Amino acid sequence: MTKLFLFTPPFTQLNTPYPATAYIKGFLNTKNISSVQADLGIEVILKMFSKQGLTDLFATAEKHQNPTENSQRIIALKEFYISTIDAVILFLQGKNPTLALSICQEDFLPEASRFAQLEDLEWAFGSMGTQDKAKHLATLYLEDLSDLISECVDTNFGFSRYAERLGRSASTFDELYETLQTDYTYIDKILLEILEQRITEVQPNLILISVPFPGNLYAAFRSAQFIKKHFPKIKISMGGGFPNTELRSLTDKRVFEFFDFITLDDGETPVEELILNVENPAYNSFKRTFLLENGEVVYKNNSAKSDYKQSEVGTPDYSDLKLDQYISVIEIVNPMHRMWSDGRWNKLTMAHGCYWGKCTFCDISLDYIKIYEPIAANILCDRIEELIAATGQNGFHFVDEAAPPALMRALALEILKRKLTVTWWTNIRFEKSFTRDLCILLKASGCIAVSGGLEVASDRLLQLIDKGVTVEQVAKVTRNFTEAGILVHAYLMYGYPTQTEQETIDSLEMVRQLFETGVLQSGFWHQFALTTHSPVGMFPEKFGVIRDMEDQTGINHDKFSFGLSKSLFNFMHGICFDYPLQDWFEFKIPKTKIPYNYIENAILEAESLEVKPNAKVVWLGGKPMVQHTTKSKKGQTWELLQLTFHDKKESFSIQMDRAEGEWWVGVLETISVQNQKGSTFQMLKNNFEAHGFAHFELFWHSKPLKTMRSFGLLIL
Repeated sequence: MTKLFLFTPPFTQLNTPYPATAYIKGFLNTKNISSVQADLGIEVILKMFSKQGLTDLFATAEKHQNPTENSQRIIALKEFYISTIDAVILFLQGKNPTLALSICQEDFLPEASRFAQLEDLEWAFGSMGTQDKAKHLATLYLEDLSDLISECVDTNFGFSRYAERLGRSASTFDELYETLQTDYTYIDKILLEILEQRITEVQPNLILISVPFPGNLYAAFRSAQFIKKHFPKIKISMGGGFPNTELRSLTDKRVFEFFDFITLDDGETPVEELILNVENPAYNSFKRTFLLENGEVVYKNNSAKSDYKQSEVGTPDYSDLKLDQYISVIEIVNPMHRMWSDGRWNKLTMAHGCYWGKCTFCDISLDYIKIYEPIAANILCDRIEELIAATGQNGFHFVDEAAPPALMRALALEILKRKLTVTWWTNIRFEKSFTRDLCILLKASGCIAVSGGLEVASDRLLQLIDKGVTVEQVAKVTRNFTEAGILVHAYLMYGYPTQTEQETIDSLEMVRQLFETGVLQSGFWHQFALTTHSPVGMFPEKFGVIRDMEDQTGINHDKFSFGLSKSLFNFMHGICFDYPLQDWFEFKIPKTKIPYNYIENAILEAESLEVKPNAKVVWLGGKPMVQHTTKSKKGQTWELLQLTFHDKKESFSIQMDRAEGEWWVGVLETISVQNQKGSTFQMLKNNFEAHGFAHFELFWHSKPLKTMRSFGLLIL
């Protein structure tokens, strides 16, 4: 019987496990195949950042020749670091909250260069944000130690990546192979000691190593090398995001000195076939798998089994992972930016692939994006409930390429129907489907943030990218999210083929205005990188890319990197909006051609009052208290109905004609989010008129219903 060990090599995130092994383990559970998983990244970090770990680390750092002044200071303060590290790690794990008071006194932690950039913490956290302030200070403390490690102990170290440079040169295996012939690094020794211990405990005969990013590749190969040397009977397979995109044309035989198999794309069926091959070498049926056969690299895809539907792959299983030992940090004082590093999130997927699937910079030719398959909202909610029960955590990050608005709506309604208390966020496209009312519904269901690709804030380039949005549309959608109380992060791009310097500066001005108007809370600039399986990579000439994959404009886009990042950093902190754009750059830039109030004008434009007949009408509030009353004027008396509602924040009352009011009370029962019998706008209109009432449009746009619209009467 096959014993499986699944692990992610260092490093990904400090605050939450990368979900790939949990997804595979969840699938294996549906087949009654037992497995053990581990996140070796967090285990290495915890071993390094401990009292004994720092004692060993400083002993190594002190041997470094000619350390910088900063490293000299850290080494001189080593006793303070060694004596505080265990308490700080416990605090960042949420197990030692009272330490925040000591940390915030600012004479508890030793300080080096990271603290020199310390912001006005009173402004950032206020007088009551003790826990967050302490978390930020503790993060700077760890980053100082990280600087020491990368200078004096191991130049490849980074909290969320290791030897990433070696992974980024995937076009050739030479440099990585040569590095693997050298002695173990300081971090290698820690990793391999933990790995040996885990293998001894599990006694597997098949190991699956997940490699999501370039920063995991070196550690994956180093781990595989160690296993081959010390546990030669164990079969080893690599899968994950990195091989899916970078190793699809693998021909180098040396790779198979380390791995027996490399699988591509969805892992469920390939892993199932691997298990059968390990149990019976004569089975010889593989799904999207590279292996060495007769001394040559071959790609085998001869399995008759199809890939599993998303409804069949099971619920991710996070058991075995040390969920209570992850470390929450706050690197940047920004409420949205912290989402990636603070708090532990159960990760799920609403849909396989991307429902848009057209962006020209994206690997849309690959199955993981090309094949779109949504998961039904009721199945998603079942998985949410299973994970809450299994992990005790009700925070969810849906890691979709782009979550479909219709499915987000259905999921939100299902969450509210089941009365689940969850906090969730996801990645989206800034499309017009995200109306004011949909955003309010998402917020009511627990959505706290979204991230999406604005990419190049230029309508010409957005059209070239085939993004399917305009800057004006993005502004309106971010307004809707922000007004609903949902934070918004934008992925920003510069250096897209044919992009001019003028367009780069105009993009920066658009971004400045989005932050200044308050509809964008966070962002990140990245320089365009050509990928092989994107339309730009497959048909470069169509996009102005010439020899050696260079942009035909000949512009050195690198020079904009620092200015774009520095300006964005300040915008995210709500400052420096009045700075001339020239101030962010040390070279002459063109003046922006964007009107100073372009974004403001876009977000001030009201949404259309027109309602589609098939739009769903939903009431988020509760049942009203009903009181009969009358109103007299100039000898005339009207029979009225007063409806009083108690919202979570406040109470409000409306008055209606008694007959219409009694009808409306019955309708509220039907359209309640808890009931969800469902009613479209046209059905309401027909029902209204069937009761003998006239002028439904006047009723719908009346003052009482306008009041209810502001308290959760939604058109979806």
